[in-house]
Amino acid sequence: MALTSISFLFFLLSMFSATVSSLTCSTQKLTGTKVYPNCIDLPVLNSFLHYTHDTSNSTLSVVFVATPPSPGGWISWGINPTATGMVGAQVIVAFKNNGVMAMKTLDLKSYKVFIPGKLSFDVWDMKAEEDGGLMKIFATVKVPVNVTAINHVWQVGPSVTAGMIAPHDFNPSNLNSKGRLSLNGAKDFGNNDDAPLDFVTKKKNIHGVLNIVSWGILFPLGVIIARYMKIFPSADPAWFYIHIGCQLSAYIIGVAGWGTGLKLGSESEGIQFSSHRNIGITLFCLATIQIFALFLRPSKDHKYRFYWNIYHYSFGYAIIILAIVNIFRGFDILNPEEKWKLAYIILIIALAVIALLLEAITWSVVLKRNRKNSNKTYDGYNNNGQNRQQPIHI
Repeated sequence: MALTSISFLFFLLSMFSATVSSLTCSTQKLTGTKVYPNCIDLPVLNSFLHYTHDTSNSTLSVVFVATPPSPGGWISWGINPTATGMVGAQVIVAFKNNGVMAMKTLDLKSYKVFIPGKLSFDVWDMKAEEDGGLMKIFATVKVPVNVTAINHVWQVGPSVTAGMIAPHDFNPSNLNSKGRLSLNGAKDFGNNDDAPLDFVTKKKNIHGVLNIVSWGILFPLGVIIARYMKIFPSADPAWFYIHIGCQLSAYIIGVAGWGTGLKLGSESEGIQFSSHRNIGITLFCLATIQIFALFLRPSKDHKYRFYWNIYHYSFGYAIIILAIVNIFRGFDILNPEEKWKLAYIILIIALAVIALLLEAITWSVVLKRNRKNSNKTYDGYNNNGQNRQQPIHI
């Protein structure tokens, strides 16, 4: 019985392995006699590209393979002659129309404006197939002479109604379905990691860097300085000015990052990252209110100082938490190289470890000081039992 169970388990594992291997482009079977020596597992949307580049006549023959998100959905592949994103791309779309595969060619003027008709380059031998939910686009396109790489895009969508292509999702995988395709098969540049950056991507990178430096690094650093330096008398008032300098710098840089985010949003019609945007607006509002704390700060012995402390501390820690959450949402949207996300994770862990160590040291110093003060009868100046030092709190 045990042997039978083990044999059945191995059978299931072998079937699973076969299924997984069939999801790679190198194991896919294509119809026809044409040979496609180059094959790429595209980095997003579980899609694949077979292609061959004929330098003698500057043509590129491709087979794009993908599964639409629903049975009535569509797939597309195309070339962007002028940029690296979807806007401006010339694409071929395949979908089912009354049970029969159909195709369209579209000029993507924007994320909402698709103009059907002739593309800006010649395309022929177009054919679409469907097998068990997997769709394939066959086509041959004319490419410029002596070009070794092109910007290509791919996409999948949920539905087609009366021949009208429904918009695709705006998940990170959908927005990062673009790359730099090496025509000689040497390398596909995936999500443009090694390709020249377009202007929009540069602005996105600037937006990300500004927000990481401000909300993600300077602001937590300012909080650490304020919490752990002020217990040392020799650091007063230096800690206060360093803290203020850190937070003001974080706010100024953060506002610049917030502004670039608003600009990117206004220029990206049809693309919405609601949670990322809403958290960013909340961060800006909380930080602005926090800046007013500098001007509304009562003296230490004022009766409202206790309530001011609650407001100041709660807003400060809320900003740190929201900032870290939103930075990671930004990583998912921008989808940079993994090393950048890992670098920020390491930095945050380092700041957290430093804070924990300083917390332990601080409490040790404070408890010793309070114990010493509680055992001290006189203040050492007038020996009259008055003006006793009060216990220190953090």
